[in-house]
Amino acid sequence: MGSRSSHAARIPDVDSIQRETGFSQASLLRLYHRFRALDRNEKGYLSRVDLQEIGALAVNPLGDRIIDSFFPDGSLQLDFPGFVRVLAHFRPVDVEDHGNQDPQEPEPLNSRMNKLRFAFQLYDLDRDGKISRHEMLQVLRLMVGVQVTEEQLESIADRTVQEADEDGDGAVSFLEFAKSLEKMNIEQKMSIRILK
Repeated sequence: MGSRSSHAARIPDVDSIQRETGFSQASLLRLYHRFRALDRNEKGYLSRVDLQEIGALAVNPLGDRIIDSFFPDGSLQLDFPGFVRVLAHFRPVDVEDHGNQDPQEPEPLNSRMNKLRFAFQLYDLDRDGKISRHEMLQVLRLMVGVQVTEEQLESIADRTVQEADEDGDGAVSFLEFAKSLEKMNIEQKMSIRILK
């Protein structure tokens, strides 16, 4: 056990990262090893190309959108803290931690609202704070490919935006998005069990 914490000490700012992400030291150590394995040229950061080497992202229809989420504001390099910050959105929610949240502390990255914000930005392609019919259609095309006709996709996009759009502006705001998913168990659906 002592060796594990000594390895964790090699992770820069490990205590700060642990507080921010909620990951255990053991999880951070596993993620650090994964980060370093993806950094084949030992640059100390990851690029989009490094993430494209991950098989699950390569075959995921939203893989490019997920990879984009690791590089906010058009950055070209991803350091370890940025890597785990994004992955923290997929950390399962600990029910016992929920009631102990200090109101002065920022909302945990794996909270329901932060998971919804992460999902929302996968659809909000132009980052204007709204999901337009066009953006919905683009994401649907990625997700279903040629399995559905263009007319069917347009109908699904129209209906989805229409049902969620409460203010009638022809687009879905984050609040409308969150409300449309209020009955969905986002905490479970957007969790990866190995990320504790």
